[in-house]
Amino acid sequence: MSGPAHIELLRHGDTGQRSYRGQLDDPLSELGWTQLREAVAGGDWSLIVSSPLQRCAVFARELAQARGMTMRIDARLAEYHFGQWQGVPIETLADEQGDALGRFWADPVANPPPGGETFAQFRERLSGAMDEIARTSAGRRVLVVTHGGAIRLLRCVVEQRSFGDMAGIDVPHASLHPLAWTGGER
Repeated sequence: MSGPAHIELLRHGDTGQRSYRGQLDDPLSELGWTQLREAVAGGDWSLIVSSPLQRCAVFARELAQARGMTMRIDARLAEYHFGQWQGVPIETLADEQGDALGRFWADPVANPPPGGETFAQFRERLSGAMDEIARTSAGRRVLVVTHGGAIRLLRCVVEQRSFGDMAGIDVPHASLHPLAWTGGER
């Protein structure tokens, strides 16, 4: 096959959790399963690549088996690591660390959460995963099952937007996002 890979990013469904989950390994809620099944109805892909976190990978495996598609896990597609903020309700963070939270939303590159992954690391691992998908999947339709933060960062890269714009990019649970990734977009 020739031509670029046709990549669609799919955010995992609802987990019932209301905080920065990051790399905590939450299962999908029943609502999350329903959202994902509805999101992919009628979709046509030949390959699925998924984050290893179960809120992505368990659904990706089910879909691949049901449709007889190739599926692989790529650890680089995991969500951003929020450090000490992982699992803390956003309301609690707003009350206790409101200034730090505001700085993070305004400029996540300069103001990562305490103990959190740097945005250079996050971008590097996501870009590496996407470069490999683009390189090895020419002419194929690829579904990448990942996370809200990952989708926002990748969209910022492709759309040449500041990472400070991430908070304003709407990425609902189980939403699909076509991504024109051509490789080497670092």
